[in-house]
Amino acid sequence: MLQIMDTPLLLTLAAALLSAYFVWFLHFARTLTGPKVWPLVGSVPNLIVNRNRIHDWIAGNLRESGGAATYQTCTLSLPLVGRKQCFFTVTSNPRNIEHVLRTRFENYPKGPHWQAAFHDLLGQGIFNSDGETWLMQRKTAALEFTTRTLRQAMARWVNRTIKNRLWCILDKAVKEKVWVDLQDLLLRLTFDNICGLTFGKDPETLSPDLPENPFTLAFDTATEITLQRLLYPGILWRLQKLLGIGKEKKMQQSLKIVETYMNDAVSAREKSPSDDLLSRFMKKRDASGNPLSAAALRKIALNFVLAGRDTSSVALSWFFWLVMNHPAVEQKLVDEITAVLASTRGGDRRKWTEDAVDFEEAEKLVYLKAALAETLRLYPSVPEDFKHAVADDVLPDGTAVPAGSTVTYSIYAVARMKSVWGEDCMEFKPERFLSVEGNQFEPPKDGYKFVAFNGGPRTCLGKDLAYLQMKSVAAAVLLHYRLLPVPGHQVQQKMSLTLFMKHGLRVFLEPRQLQPQAATSA
Repeated sequence: MLQIMDTPLLLTLAAALLSAYFVWFLHFARTLTGPKVWPLVGSVPNLIVNRNRIHDWIAGNLRESGGAATYQTCTLSLPLVGRKQCFFTVTSNPRNIEHVLRTRFENYPKGPHWQAAFHDLLGQGIFNSDGETWLMQRKTAALEFTTRTLRQAMARWVNRTIKNRLWCILDKAVKEKVWVDLQDLLLRLTFDNICGLTFGKDPETLSPDLPENPFTLAFDTATEITLQRLLYPGILWRLQKLLGIGKEKKMQQSLKIVETYMNDAVSAREKSPSDDLLSRFMKKRDASGNPLSAAALRKIALNFVLAGRDTSSVALSWFFWLVMNHPAVEQKLVDEITAVLASTRGGDRRKWTEDAVDFEEAEKLVYLKAALAETLRLYPSVPEDFKHAVADDVLPDGTAVPAGSTVTYSIYAVARMKSVWGEDCMEFKPERFLSVEGNQFEPPKDGYKFVAFNGGPRTCLGKDLAYLQMKSVAAAVLLHYRLLPVPGHQVQQKMSLTLFMKHGLRVFLEPRQLQPQAATSA
């Protein structure tokens, strides 16, 4: 009898709870300004549908928000967590970005959501830490990045890989009339360089036979899966990890390869210290006065490899793609490079192509730097970044940010906002970054319109070195070759932490015929 009476009672209770939930959900959904959210699953269906075009989808949502350039959404529509762990404020408003990165820096650390997603890959390295742990690494790295020694070391590595490896591979492709994947070559070049700078090891991935490197394949897989951890509710990837299934199974396999490679690098440096970045960190002590553990050193080094390998190579890949599609810009670049070399090496054009441009010559390539900056505006190496709100806050545009939620700022979307960059925001125009006279590099007065190198206390330490490396490589390629896209090859974005091209950048090369008048333009 009791059991019979319990059934209608339970049904009544369930109906009451369900009704209460839908009343809450309808009220909650009306407060959100972003794309449609669903009961229970929030915006997850939209994320899944748009996972292969996530950056353009976010930019489209922000444009549809009107002048606000900010919207709010949630990944799970549940009471308690709906406005906390699963709540996202997405913005491309420069004032909001400045507020998060500089004005209220202490209120917006990486936070537990980001750190949990990245911990397996990056540990407590500089890109995944906050507070004293981050500050110690920042100070040590800042000392190194301001030294002439590091600049000279970078110059040696870059010029050697260009002259002895890159040109040889590209010359062979010209002779055999075959296409190359330029993105792959650039990734190999920057990987060899950053490994040399970080722990004095030359993996020689940019070799004539283009050997497959297990570390880079595993590293790419791990970063791609890590980004997906960020976009979906944490309970999903944690459950997959616990059960050892799905992408998390692949993640663990990739991490083993990455850790083995980095362990070997750390062990080698412990036996034979040098003046590279890893050796510098080996001399540091933690908060308790103890030497940093091998595991900590491994993660610290891996963070620098991530920064030095992916960001510059990805930027250069998009740069060459844009230049191929803008012949007038290409000609201006070649004219500037030849003019600088004519002034530094004389009129004999054979001397222009004997060695890569040195860093002093690269400093004079103003239009080239502007073209690279314009590339980074349109195709930032890191398209979105995420911050955790420690306390309740209100952004400059009036958006209320609840404590415990996430603020996402879309660097990719900023470039596509007419309210920020004007009606021609989608056009590739290096002149945006030049003075009126055209002879000086001039970033926008509002520095938070362009945060490809981050902003505030976390501004990229390697910004100047990155520009110099990119200019050296870009000049080396443009001076020697004309790039032609492979017919039918589609350039698409890859779902990853950095803005890779999904299918690479396949190009044919022709020898560059330098015009005599370019040599005398200096």
